[in-house]
Amino acid sequence: MSNSIPMFEISWDQRDVANAIDSITRGGYWANGPYVEKFEEGLETYLGVNHAVTVNSGTTALVAALTAHGVGDGDEVIVPSFTFIATVNAVRHVGAQPVFADIQRPVYGFDPNAVSDAISEATAAIVPVHPYGAPCEIDALADLATDAGVPLIEDVAEAFGADYRGRMLGTIGDAAALSFCQNKVLPTGEGGAVVTDDDEIAHTVEQYRSHGRTSSSYFESADSGEYVRHGTNVRMSDLVAAIGCAQLEKVDDLIAGRRRAAQQLSTALADVPGVRPHTAAGRGRHVYQLYTITLGPTIDRDTLIETLAERDIASKVYWDPPVHRTHVYRERDDTNSKSLPATEDVASRVLSIPIHPELRPDEIDRIVLALSDGAERSRSDARLSTQENRTRTDRHRLTERPCHTDDP
Repeated sequence: MSNSIPMFEISWDQRDVANAIDSITRGGYWANGPYVEKFEEGLETYLGVNHAVTVNSGTTALVAALTAHGVGDGDEVIVPSFTFIATVNAVRHVGAQPVFADIQRPVYGFDPNAVSDAISEATAAIVPVHPYGAPCEIDALADLATDAGVPLIEDVAEAFGADYRGRMLGTIGDAAALSFCQNKVLPTGEGGAVVTDDDEIAHTVEQYRSHGRTSSSYFESADSGEYVRHGTNVRMSDLVAAIGCAQLEKVDDLIAGRRRAAQQLSTALADVPGVRPHTAAGRGRHVYQLYTITLGPTIDRDTLIETLAERDIASKVYWDPPVHRTHVYRERDDTNSKSLPATEDVASRVLSIPIHPELRPDEIDRIVLALSDGAERSRSDARLSTQENRTRTDRHRLTERPCHTDDP
């Protein structure tokens, strides 16, 4: 049995297996079937929205939501750079120009003042991210979008089940994109959804995911169907939706498990100087899709990563470099000169450590001990480096003393 602690583990049980077998053995619904409709209805009920339209990934959900809102060539979309690159790539996929705005500490989501400064006549949408599973200042951003007359499309890939002062994330903007990738709060392996209360937006996404077809009953219909808009094939399969239904039945337990593990980690890390966990800071409920710490100036991140790896504990940096500093966006745009001081500072000091609903107390103890030892090792290295620098400086001063003929 492996003694390693991975970044995440998928919580599954016989409900997932039974649903998958049921979907497969029906034989006629592998591409499109009853579990898709059931999963969409379950998402609508859980979030309290009128429409949930499933697609094949969270990235596609962003593309579909932007497309449904008419965002395209010549438009600008305000996005954070402190995010997974898919948020920004989606803007490019619809032909629009991403405009980066800075984040705020300690939220790590959009700074509303920076977003306000970024709004122009070409702005066609604002896409905030709820980082790590905690809400950003979504109310202020919604007000900015309303004043600018543009849609607010929430990227809720990391924050399914989180809320902002009692309101579910994904229900505050005009639409939202969900992700069900394997490391997410509600995992199906791959998959995504667009959620909205807008009938027309939902209808457009339904058509977009099936080549622009007016009807979803292609496999049951005798005719070829009517195609009314440009679209593509990005449907969620019935098998994936079957797993989604099983996961949705227990998602509150999955979230509770994440929050329990996060609380135990945070309590133990309170005694480790220079290590600060990311929190929701009174804004709402954090679901901890990622458990991320921010390191103080005396802590070297590489030393922590090395210490964890030596003890067979995974860790990962989300996201450094931030998107505007990645090769593809430096090559494509003049974004390298963009000043995003909070983004760049935070990106250089964050580290994500293992989190999942079934993380055990003994594993938490191992993680905390490794972080504590790594932090102390880092501080010791810093003290040694400082002492060596002082010694070199003192030697330099001695060699620079002026020579006199009457010196003994």
